[in-house]
Amino acid sequence: MCILLTFNRINKCCHRLLGLPTFQFSSHQIANTCIALNLHAHNFASKSSKNAVSLYLERARMIDRIRIVLRSDSQESLVSILNDHALDSFVVTSALKSAPSPDTALFLIESLKKIPNFTHNQNTLYALAKVLAKSGQIGKLKALVSGINAGKFKNVARVSFMDQMKFYAAAGDLDSVLSVWHEWKISQKFPNVESYNIIMKLCTQTGKDYEAVKTFCRMIDEGGVPNSRTYTVIIEHLVSSGNLDPAMKIFDMLPLIGVKHTLRQYSVLVDAFCGADRFDVVKSLLSQMQVDGVFPTQVMLSSLQRMHDAGFVEETLELIKEMLPDKRIGNVKLCFDDSHDDNDDDGDGGGDDEEVVDGVKLRPWFDPILLASSLRYWRPEEVSALEDAKIVWTTRVVSKMIRSFSSAESAWDFYCWVANQPGFHHDVHTISKMITKLAREGHINIVEKLIFKTKSEGIQLSYTTVRTVIDYYGILKNGEAALKVFQNVKTLCGTLSKQRLLSLCSSVLTTLAKCKMDSKILDTLDEIILSGNIPDIQTFSSLMHHFARAGDIKTVQRLFGMVKQSGLEPDAYMFKVLISVYCNSNRAVLAFRAFEDMKTFNLRLDVSTKRLLAKSLWKEGKFREAADVEETSAETNDDFKVKFHGKSCTTRAADIQRVYRVYLGSFPTINDNKDLCEGVDVDSCCH
Repeated sequence: MCILLTFNRINKCCHRLLGLPTFQFSSHQIANTCIALNLHAHNFASKSSKNAVSLYLERARMIDRIRIVLRSDSQESLVSILNDHALDSFVVTSALKSAPSPDTALFLIESLKKIPNFTHNQNTLYALAKVLAKSGQIGKLKALVSGINAGKFKNVARVSFMDQMKFYAAAGDLDSVLSVWHEWKISQKFPNVESYNIIMKLCTQTGKDYEAVKTFCRMIDEGGVPNSRTYTVIIEHLVSSGNLDPAMKIFDMLPLIGVKHTLRQYSVLVDAFCGADRFDVVKSLLSQMQVDGVFPTQVMLSSLQRMHDAGFVEETLELIKEMLPDKRIGNVKLCFDDSHDDNDDDGDGGGDDEEVVDGVKLRPWFDPILLASSLRYWRPEEVSALEDAKIVWTTRVVSKMIRSFSSAESAWDFYCWVANQPGFHHDVHTISKMITKLAREGHINIVEKLIFKTKSEGIQLSYTTVRTVIDYYGILKNGEAALKVFQNVKTLCGTLSKQRLLSLCSSVLTTLAKCKMDSKILDTLDEIILSGNIPDIQTFSSLMHHFARAGDIKTVQRLFGMVKQSGLEPDAYMFKVLISVYCNSNRAVLAFRAFEDMKTFNLRLDVSTKRLLAKSLWKEGKFREAADVEETSAETNDDFKVKFHGKSCTTRAADIQRVYRVYLGSFPTINDNKDLCEGVDVDSCCH
């Protein structure tokens, strides 16, 4: 049962460190913290009378003992380690995931057969499936999946279509992936976007460029909305095929589409452009990383070292330092006796004592999700165990922890507590994570105070953090708070590129529309234009759609006029909105004029809008005009029409179409550069 917690200790910490009050949580919010993050956490919390953090540390020690034995020449001692009261499915699952090779993971599975009291569950079986996939043992993988689906394992659910596709993709078995995907389709359950991503990625890895582009086409044709992983697959595909500039072009489009850049995208591009000795582009990417608040990892170390050796010392020195292992964190120790002191280092802490077994040096195992779940109630005994563990708190670890907490109140407890720990100081990364967490759950007052604190200390937040806060305020229907953040963006973020500034403009205008703050929309739009920034055509189209739904024909006309005055070229969707609002307001003559105007831009109406316009003209007695519309539009062929699960997409269609054209144009040998979607129905798109 959940209980309301007192925050006196945290109050003192916050007042002393940040000058901030704690915020009050309702009993409903506290009740939400009762929900465990996952099945692991639930089993973990209920296994023993020990407090959750002590159990976490006990598990961490055992996982590290298994990890180091699997990497050493002393594997005959593995059974003695497994024969421990602390062994459970979570320990086994984590050890399998962190095994150095598929062979050592399979050795662990074989060793478990000698442990009489151990029983596999869904998590360990899925971990085994991944091991079989990585080792290319497709026959055994299929047998395991079939056995699970046949009910041979108690309390283990059927393997979902999605998980089956992931397993076979990891094995590189495209035929099996497609077989599962078609079975999914037959089951009348709409496959999710990730299933298309899996097929695309596997096609790119097997050199099937045509099939990869067709799969992206089919995703759109069948109503899928590309996500960040979709664009990552496209960027990886373009880079691997030597199309670096198109990859960069799509990467630059993402902020305006409303898609966040990911660490993986940065890593792929940095590595590619470093390999091509195009260090000017790498400098730009590193600068964008900082603006986006993306924290570099060791994946980029070799690329940046190459750039450093090429003479770009100033641009890379600090980043390389951040990527190097923290010397305060000691290596894992290996003990063979079964008694453990809870005060021992859990492997994430530092110390001068290092033990090397068979030449193996291993950094400690760490699971921020499980540790965060262990601390969700912030009980004194759990905090005490955490302090005794003497964990080395780094920016990366603290950021992961904040993100992993299931509730803002637990994250805030930890945020304030860790600020008092030796050797740690909050920086822009941890502050940004905390602001995002608080904004997501609607704790606006605390967000504002943290933002004020960053301003007073000269800390500049990332563009991504500011945009995320604005977007969350839109969901919370708090347009005033979003507008306040936007108006201070220069102070908060410093100088932003025009592209990112326009992205924030679009975000705040969309938020104001969600909050139905119509007068503020127009005032803010005027201020944006007067500052020399012209929103893109998709933003104007979105605003026109918003006012059209409210029947505000005058504002729709005004926005359309702004578009022309700004020198922007209206797109087909904008004319669709304009003509539709005229028709619905019994202004068919004005709608026909817009239709004539549309012709000057060499644009054509879609079928549904054509019918609406013709019907409205007939209704108002404009027979000649109606006939003209029907005759002129009779040859209309929708060009790359984008739908999302049966609902027409308003502003994303044009964005996705641009990505598609860049992607397809990078492979000119594909079908003579013919539009794969033109004139192709859903069923034949990928056959």
